[in-house]
Amino acid sequence: MELLKQRILQDGKVKPGHILKVDSFLNHQMDIPLLDEIGAEFARRFAGVPVSKILTIEASGIGIAAIAARHFGNVPVIFAKKTKSKNLDGDILTAQVTSYTRGTTFDIQVESKFVNLGDHILILDDFLARGQALLGLIQLVQQAGATIAGCGIVIEKGFQDGGELVRQTGVRLESLAVIKEMSDDSLVFAD
Repeated sequence: MELLKQRILQDGKVKPGHILKVDSFLNHQMDIPLLDEIGAEFARRFAGVPVSKILTIEASGIGIAAIAARHFGNVPVIFAKKTKSKNLDGDILTAQVTSYTRGTTFDIQVESKFVNLGDHILILDDFLARGQALLGLIQLVQQAGATIAGCGIVIEKGFQDGGELVRQTGVRLESLAVIKEMSDDSLVFAD
C-alpha cells in the first residue's frame, strides 16, 4: 500500500532495537482518513472471504479494526484484553503472548460468548514482529471452534520471524507494508 509506505517514510522514526515509532498517525494519534484507506485495503484484499467479526488486541489494534469493520459491512469488533477485569465473566478464552516492544508476557482474554462456532473471524493488528500477538489471537479463535478468515497486518517487520511463524500455521496473512530492512537511518520495503 503505497500511501502507507510514504507515510511511514515521512513520519516514522526508527529507534534502537528495531522499533519503528509511528505514533503520530497509527498507534497513539490516529490519522482517521489513513485508517479508512487501510480498512478499504483490507476489504479489497479479503474480498470474497466471509467475515462475520473482526478480532484484535488492545490497545493499538482497536482503532484499525473499528474503522476496517465499516468496510466489511459494519461487522462487530472484538478485542482481546491484556489484563484481568472484573467485567469479564462466564467462559473465558485465554492465550499467553509476549509483547516484543514491551518485553512483557500477557494472558490475553476474550469472553467466549463473543467468538462462536460458525463465526468467520478476521484478525487485524498494527504490527507483526515476532508474531506472538497474532499467534495468541489465532489460538483464541481455534479454542472457540470458529473459522479464521485470515490475518491482516498494517506493518510487518519482514526481517523478523513473526510472518514466517504465522504463515507456517496455514492461516492467510496479508500485510499492507512489509519492511525488509531497517537501520537507524533507513527503511527498505519489500515489493
